[in-house]
Amino acid sequence: MSDPKFEECLTRLEQIVGALESGDLSLEDSLKAFEEGIALARHCAKYLDEAERRVELLLKDEAGLLKTQPFTVEPDDER
Repeated sequence: MSDPKFEECLTRLEQIVGALESGDLSLEDSLKAFEEGIALARHCAKYLDEAERRVELLLKDEAGLLKTQPFTVEPDDER
């Protein structure tokens, strides 16, 4: 697996969960899917941790102190 994007991992993880929940997989296939799912979940967690660190760096002030500020979402003008 070359470094897949977060969204790709999440989509595949959702597919795996659906397949496991369906109960249609053999035990061996279930184990393989579970192993792949764990690897994807770890990749997603790592990606989110890195994103959080990047955001924290962007929010530090001149003194290097982390400051909090409200997160606002601009309304979508495409409606």
